[in-house]
Amino acid sequence: MRTTSPPQRSHARIASLAFVAAAAFGTLTAVSLRPSAATPPALGLTFSNSSGVHRTIATSGALDTENPFFQELGTNGRTCFSCHRPGQGWTITPEELGERFAASDGLDPIFRTNDGSNCEGADVSTAARRRQAFSLLLAKGLIRIDMRVPGNAEFEVVDVDDPYRCGALFSSISAYRRPLPTANLRFISAVMWDGRHTTPHESIHDDLLVQTSEAVTTHAAGAAPSAAQLRDIVAFELGLFTAQVRGNGSGTLTEPIARGGPEPLTRQVFCLGINDPLQMQPAKPGACLKASTGLNPVVFTLFDRWLQAESPERRSIARGEAIFNTRTFTIANVPGLNGGPQDPVPGPITAGTCTICHDTPNAGNHSVAMALNIGMADAAQRTLDLPLYTLRHKVTGDLTQTTDPGRALVTGKWADIGKFKGPVLRGLAARAPYFHNGAAATLGEALDFYEKRFQLGLSEQERADLIAFLRSL
Repeated sequence: MRTTSPPQRSHARIASLAFVAAAAFGTLTAVSLRPSAATPPALGLTFSNSSGVHRTIATSGALDTENPFFQELGTNGRTCFSCHRPGQGWTITPEELGERFAASDGLDPIFRTNDGSNCEGADVSTAARRRQAFSLLLAKGLIRIDMRVPGNAEFEVVDVDDPYRCGALFSSISAYRRPLPTANLRFISAVMWDGRHTTPHESIHDDLLVQTSEAVTTHAAGAAPSAAQLRDIVAFELGLFTAQVRGNGSGTLTEPIARGGPEPLTRQVFCLGINDPLQMQPAKPGACLKASTGLNPVVFTLFDRWLQAESPERRSIARGEAIFNTRTFTIANVPGLNGGPQDPVPGPITAGTCTICHDTPNAGNHSVAMALNIGMADAAQRTLDLPLYTLRHKVTGDLTQTTDPGRALVTGKWADIGKFKGPVLRGLAARAPYFHNGAAATLGEALDFYEKRFQLGLSEQERADLIAFLRSL
């Protein structure tokens, strides 16, 4: 018999700052939730991670724990904070989830069968069965997103290889995805991995209002929040900036020695389309001024002063930044960019850099809403803990296999199968695992994927330098 655990409200309430710091945030180094004149807002919230220390600040000057972001707005005990933790880069990580499972015997509100379990309505009657039911959440920090294939889709699902035997209909898909971070949102160009809440000619602010409302009604199983609650949550999120401030061996990453950390992010110029290689226009013409025309491949300028530093760790970071900006390789067969007849680039980019797609200055996401298929959801990349879906084109009869159709579940288009947006790169060190499906447990594994996919040709030293740079973001 399958049962759903009842809401455990006692685990969701944030009764005090002490509870927030000790029970939820992780390893806390310094806190200033409500800065006074003697406590500058720049202190923010500071946490240890495997690569050093990261910090979050709020442009409002306070991280207000009374914001609806921290309140139970649904019926299952969850809050936005359940899946977006500052100690984990404003998402969730397997290590912290394991701690929550152990502390609550698997009854923390994150462990709900409406989307946290491998299958809806999983048997959670004992702690052992709960551990089995939430294995993807515990191992990779994946939330289940149940989506129906659009009625007008160019494809249909003809087979499902499901390791969990959930019994899903062929008219629906269970996609398992990482919660995206709720900090540094002022640099995003698309909302959600598949861009389903990105509306042409609407602002990111308005798109986030829609996304937040859906998050409450689905993940928290509640009624739609009030307009005031939605405005407060989105304003809170848009005011959050997080980045690495110290590295293991390199010391401080912040000004005046370098330009890392969250404070410079609050001053970073951004608009939709900025520095885009295709010179695409902002969603709202005139809404902001482009800082450049076309692509300047030198996207990151945080650590260039360190190329001649005495510290070998700092020189490594600076070399990694230069590799990210300028190392050229061939970018080919990337649907959404140059993998199909409708794509904006007609053929291979023979001298591409990482910054072709990660073009937003000092933030590293794509400054336009361009979903791409780099192959992460292909059958060849499948691990046996994920379902494999066989899709057939209704007209041509062509078959393809994928672990997640991605944007195609929004548009219904065959050409959009396997397409996803990329996340903002700042604060990477705190939020492993990586990619939409948590396929890379470390930054090294993520780089291994790109090495194989694009034949980067990195030496061992170059690989170490690039990872050192990514850990410093």
